[in-house]
Amino acid sequence: MDGKERRQGILKVMREGEGPVSGEKLAKLFGVSRQVIVQDIALLRAADYEILATNRGYLCISQAEAGRVFHVYHKNEEIAEELNSIVDFGGTVVDVFVEHESYGELRVPLDIHTRREVTEFVENIRSGNSSPLMTITCGDHFHTVRAASEKILDEIQEELGKKGFLRE
Repeated sequence: MDGKERRQGILKVMREGEGPVSGEKLAKLFGVSRQVIVQDIALLRAADYEILATNRGYLCISQAEAGRVFHVYHKNEEIAEELNSIVDFGGTVVDVFVEHESYGELRVPLDIHTRREVTEFVENIRSGNSSPLMTITCGDHFHTVRAASEKILDEIQEELGKKGFLRE
């Protein structure tokens, strides 16, 4: 078992347990020293897993989310369909950005993760107070999307592809 597999195993043990798991128990389970476990916990924390060290052992209180950038293209009237395709599968639309020939990369945070937020966003654009960022690149844009797993991101990618929104 390599280090990556061991760290995934440590996460699984912490998630399936009903409380903190001692470093000593983890060391015995994986046949390594407690110092190796300490190093693995440090690497997991660096990978954005929130792991607490308590007096009774380690406790994983959150898991890192997977992220992916999707290169997409569509018309203004398809914004809601595109965003709903992402949030319906459990994704969060972190941002939108474009690559402009003169200005370079222009990026705007969105943090949209529900249909309600999609509706509010689209209504704000339709009110005429602003235009979608993608209009300056004729519909060509990118979204950073986060989800609980790579599998969910794969499903989002498949759905965006089915609807013809993905750029190659």
